[in-house]
Amino acid sequence: MLPPACGLSKVEFEGPDIVLYLKNINAFYEDDNLIRKIAGVLRKRILVRSTSESLIPAEDALKTIKGVIPIEAGVEDISFNPDFSEVIIQALKPGLVIGKGGSTLKRIILETKWAPKILRTPTMPSETIKGVRGSYLKNSAKRHKFLNTLGKKICTPVTKSDWVKVTALGGFREVGRSSMLVQTPNNKILIDCGVNSETVDPAKGFPYLNAMNLALDELDAVIVTHAHLDHCGFVPYLFAYGYDGPVYCTSPTRDLMIMLQMDYIEVVNKAGNKAPYMDKHIQKMLNNVIVRDYGEVTDISPEVKLTFHNAGHILGSAQVHLHIGEGLHNLVCTGDMKYGNTRLFAPADSVFPRVETMFMESTYGGREDVMPQRIEIEKRLTSAIQRTLANKGKVLIPVFSVGRSQEIMLVLEEYAQRNPDFNSQVYLDGMILEASAIHTAYPEYLKPNVQRRILSNNSPFESKIFETVKSNRNAIVDGDPCVILAPSGMMSGGPSVEYFKMMCQDPKNMLIFVGYQSVLSLGRKIQKGGKEVPMLGEDGKLVTLKTEMQVETVEGFSGHSDRHQLIGFVKNLKPMPERIFTLHGEESKCDDLARSIHRLTHIESRAPMNLDAIRLK
Repeated sequence: MLPPACGLSKVEFEGPDIVLYLKNINAFYEDDNLIRKIAGVLRKRILVRSTSESLIPAEDALKTIKGVIPIEAGVEDISFNPDFSEVIIQALKPGLVIGKGGSTLKRIILETKWAPKILRTPTMPSETIKGVRGSYLKNSAKRHKFLNTLGKKICTPVTKSDWVKVTALGGFREVGRSSMLVQTPNNKILIDCGVNSETVDPAKGFPYLNAMNLALDELDAVIVTHAHLDHCGFVPYLFAYGYDGPVYCTSPTRDLMIMLQMDYIEVVNKAGNKAPYMDKHIQKMLNNVIVRDYGEVTDISPEVKLTFHNAGHILGSAQVHLHIGEGLHNLVCTGDMKYGNTRLFAPADSVFPRVETMFMESTYGGREDVMPQRIEIEKRLTSAIQRTLANKGKVLIPVFSVGRSQEIMLVLEEYAQRNPDFNSQVYLDGMILEASAIHTAYPEYLKPNVQRRILSNNSPFESKIFETVKSNRNAIVDGDPCVILAPSGMMSGGPSVEYFKMMCQDPKNMLIFVGYQSVLSLGRKIQKGGKEVPMLGEDGKLVTLKTEMQVETVEGFSGHSDRHQLIGFVKNLKPMPERIFTLHGEESKCDDLARSIHRLTHIESRAPMNLDAIRLK
């Protein structure tokens, strides 16, 4: 299909993609439709690059690129990666680097022969993004070899599979350590591999990987739905004990996952326990991560295609659609999802090309789990805050660094804009600022109004009402009335617990829960009215703290769907699955939701237990 003038040098696998290396890339781009024609025939994503000897020297290419890209693009870094014949351009405004109809991009290709890779720079400094992108450049040779080997494996023909089985390894009839194994005669695919960070007991904290009855190096792929630790926190453990295959997720999930896993190690070790893996295992995992956008169909084995769909839960969260065999079976795992209104994301997708089996989260699947209207809960939150501040108290809001933090920030930022008399500081502790910076690198995943503000250099996450905690926390607690956003959201450790210790005995202060509190968490004990809370003191000895501060729960900010939204999601599914399995919820909620779905749809619906093996086909 290629004109002889292109000078095809070699065709390489690069993970799920195919790369054409050409001696004369200019001849290729004489036909704008050529790449689409080849991709249509091969049914693969096609990448086109120049051979190494065709590339002009990096220093000359740098001059050309700087002369072509307008200053307004805000280019922050240009790096060359010879292993992939790529030039990596990081800019605040990637659209100006691409140019109208891709004109600037094409000019860079034709004049330098390097293949441009455009990355958006966050509007706020992010050590995580800097580290991830730097790591890819540093380890490019190793990554190139891995992708080439993986691509050959993906394209190796296999005998046709005749059955599909799923094994429940964690997160079934519980919240935490989510993991499930999808098997066919030819494939072993793990969807999520999380930890329950509310316990240090391995029997309750980690997935039942032994139940897979296979060595970790036999796994073909790992898929991560989103970056919360109960879905991704145990993935590096796989690399510590023999796995060396691909990890598929979205780009934001990759960055947030690295951030939270690094923090997990630090928190576990600081608490005097031993983390199940080390930094080097996270690095090894990062080398093997393959990112995909929503709606992008990707071969992850000779007979399995993966497509991510928006889950509406946190930045980059995805529902996993697996097309197995030539029509043998289609399954969807929703992961955590929000089928409702939020300030950050569009509601979860409910339309899929095909689906016979669905695994669906049930965190708020109980009959009583109905949340108030969004306008009501925002009013409740801001009223509680104003009331406390007026009484010269301080407000502590335990939040997850990723998701709830940014949602609450948007609520408070808009409230401050509408109420000029709101002049109290909102302090951000832990990794909230870092997580918010990562949000600004991926505005395309956010709602249009938030996206527009970030792109117009008016990010709501950089409002003057927010201040990062840099000094002693005691100074904040002893200072003027304020609002404190601090992880962890379930008070399983981290800054929220430290603030609680300092604030809990003052009745003028208020603790506001805005997210789910798991059964084993400290947050649940306090939420249920526990007035005497056992805590470890600075000397490591157990002390009992009396809770005198006010405690409120403002439900409705969760990134999970409530009962009505879950039922609404099922009603709007297209096509309707043949069966739905409920998971990721307390036992009673999973059972209740499954029974309700069966009454509503008359399809098979039930709540499996951990260690159940389910034949789907």
